[in-house]
Amino acid sequence: MKAFFNTSSKVTRTLPKTSHTKIPQLVISHKYIHSTLSEKSASILSESHKTPDASSSPRINKGLDFPGITKTKFVKDMALNDPALLQPMEIYRLIDVDGTQFDKSYEVDVDKDLAIRMYREMHIIGILDNIMYEAQRQGRLSFYMVNAGEEASAIGSASALKPNDVIFSQYREAGAILHRGLTVKEFMSQLYANKNDHGHGRSMPVHYMSKTLRIQPISSPLATQIPHAAGAAYALKVLGEKSGVDPKSENEIDDGACVICYFGDGAASEGDFHAALNMAATLNCPVIFFCRNNGYAISTPTKEQYRGDGIASRGIGYGIETIRVDGNDLLAVRRVTQKAREVATRDKKPVLIEAMSYRISHHSTSDDSFAYRPKREVEDWKRKDNPVVRFRKWLELKNWWNEDEEAKLKVELKKSVLKEFSAGEKTLKPQIRNIFDDMYDTLPETLIEQRRELGEILDTYPDHFDLSHFEGGRQGLGDK
Repeated sequence: MKAFFNTSSKVTRTLPKTSHTKIPQLVISHKYIHSTLSEKSASILSESHKTPDASSSPRINKGLDFPGITKTKFVKDMALNDPALLQPMEIYRLIDVDGTQFDKSYEVDVDKDLAIRMYREMHIIGILDNIMYEAQRQGRLSFYMVNAGEEASAIGSASALKPNDVIFSQYREAGAILHRGLTVKEFMSQLYANKNDHGHGRSMPVHYMSKTLRIQPISSPLATQIPHAAGAAYALKVLGEKSGVDPKSENEIDDGACVICYFGDGAASEGDFHAALNMAATLNCPVIFFCRNNGYAISTPTKEQYRGDGIASRGIGYGIETIRVDGNDLLAVRRVTQKAREVATRDKKPVLIEAMSYRISHHSTSDDSFAYRPKREVEDWKRKDNPVVRFRKWLELKNWWNEDEEAKLKVELKKSVLKEFSAGEKTLKPQIRNIFDDMYDTLPETLIEQRRELGEILDTYPDHFDLSHFEGGRQGLGDK
């Protein structure tokens, strides 16, 4: 679909920089790279695509296809390939900042019910963020990470997935996890590490997971999920797993399952990123690599992370079909991810999406971003291109939303989130036996001995350990 991958649109809001050099546009099509070059380089490129002259030297032009590259041609003019001659890859946009449809050639495939559901989810994430950020500041929670500014990327991409697709996330994809089906109660259970937490209280806050929803556990070390995702995608291909069940017909959907792997621009600086992309490309793994380029890797701005054209250009280098999208445009992200999923499942190969956005929040509750970026910059982004506001404007232009509904929604959602917040905080912690369980099918002697020793300590010094907050108290250790 050439029009999809090859767009000449101009964005009206400057997104985080992907290159320092003012250069022409690199346009990525479905299968080819079209580049605007200098006059001299364009001439060389044009010559390289001509049929070799029969009079040219056969020793130079025939029978010498090196195995380490794709087919090319020998030339007599020596020239370094200067990236400054290429324009940055363009950014696909569907809905403009004022809510009007920017790409009028496409009929949006979102009905009123789905649109309002996604809008509600954007607000739930915002309310959850505000409440949990303040809870951490009050000492009621050890850690939290806010999603502000990236709601559209997470929810839009998740809406394009099928039930059996596997999610590997980083830590700012709460919107994707919510859309997939994790409830606010389950969010709170994980954040408070209570007995209802799927991870049994072993992980720090924001490390969500769900076996039922095929959401892999979030891991703190940066970028480790990327090679895991490539491996999982390879397994899906080998097993020939189907993508799920159609809820309308109850028939199995047979278009194949894929993996989506979320990560930030900072994670793309890790070696795991490069190993994963090369593995996925060479083994033809059905995986969508979804990079959230929000301008900062904690305190490191993108201008100090790389000199190339963002993250998208790296996909091209690994032979992966790639597209860059406006990450503040929920519907554009949805459409791009739908296309990426189609390619991944049909052709059994990877796709890289770079979603350009801006991190409104501090990196985490352990970070003060105003130490390395001006507060005015953040406020400008909140005011001029807020993804929640942009989607609301689109809803209003469709006559699907109004001020009264907005006011009612905020009251309703805040009340429901606070209810689960209060319940989650008061719920007992998991049984203390979970310290030892779930790693081995049969507990090895070393851990049995450690559990016995812990029991002796708890029995010897009961006044030093208040176990009333744990389900089952002392008996919850399971050593007797």
